[in-house]
Amino acid sequence: MIRIDARELYQVLELTPPEQNILLVGKHGIGKSEMISHFYSQRQNLPVIPFFLGQMSDPGDLIGLLHKEEKTGRSVFLPPYWWPEPDLPVVLFLDELNRARPEILQAVQDLTLNKTLAGRALPSGSIVIAAVNGGEEYQLTELDPALVSRFNLYEFAPTVEDWLLWASDRNIDARVLTFIQQHPDYLDGDNPDADMAIATAGLVKTPDRRAWVKVANFVRNHTKLEDIHFKLIAGMVGTRASITFRQSLANQRGLTPEQLLLQFAKHSKQLKELEIQDFASLNERVLLWLNAGHCPNNKAENARKNLLKYLQYLAKAKQQEAIAHFSSLVQGPKFSDAMGFVAESMDLIDFLSEYLEAIEV
Repeated sequence: MIRIDARELYQVLELTPPEQNILLVGKHGIGKSEMISHFYSQRQNLPVIPFFLGQMSDPGDLIGLLHKEEKTGRSVFLPPYWWPEPDLPVVLFLDELNRARPEILQAVQDLTLNKTLAGRALPSGSIVIAAVNGGEEYQLTELDPALVSRFNLYEFAPTVEDWLLWASDRNIDARVLTFIQQHPDYLDGDNPDADMAIATAGLVKTPDRRAWVKVANFVRNHTKLEDIHFKLIAGMVGTRASITFRQSLANQRGLTPEQLLLQFAKHSKQLKELEIQDFASLNERVLLWLNAGHCPNNKAENARKNLLKYLQYLAKAKQQEAIAHFSSLVQGPKFSDAMGFVAESMDLIDFLSEYLEAIEV
């Protein structure tokens, strides 16, 4: 199965013709629904109609109810509540496809083959996308190979960097952002994370991307976190993740991107306290901040000057690894907007170019 990350998913959605169907396979809580909704509603201006097929008990929820037409005496299906207006294409997002009842899947067969339901055709240009959860931990319905063959199949596996870019763009609380930077293994909850008493009852709470958004929204309103706050957080992401998060907060140090780029003279002395791993974290947070467009336009020129001062400090402090790390990140395709910001300063470009040339020599 072809594996794609978040950036590639957007490219797949953009390049796939409307007449072809897409099926995404991935764990719960990794953002499948949100990314699909955001892409089509924000970028393509198409309404997205979600169906959680695992919760449907009757095909009528999808195809409409059977009705006797008085004039002809024939049975017809009334259009369901979601049916689009003529000539207005829509995106049908069939979530939890492999949790659907067999009778629901029968209705989906015709939809995926002909873009029709109960003999009624969707408007031209309508798109069908489905998603399934993959893994032994889910209770799933085995899908008919004939149904699967009607989809272009991709495994959606967004990277930690994808989530950090997404979270920074939405101004997620910096404490959570920094924690995931430093402890990426806790983002998707692959580690066992439950007390034995709970685990033996079949209830294992593990962190996922959706849960960390809950944590970020929760801590945003609490500058100082107490014992009770971490107990609540444990209910969101599990005990082990909550303990590690608490320990991380006690050890977090360094400047924020705003302090470094907008108030360098005031906070630059703090750079002397940082070690190589702290510089690596700061580099990434700075680029995430720039990539998300958080720098005010009227302060952009000053921010570029301060960024150059930061890089010059690293050179003077013989932190070549930190400069190499920054240079490598900013040239990556996922930080293209940050690179555009940097490229507005010839001094920054000259510094990075001279540094790279020195390494090659």
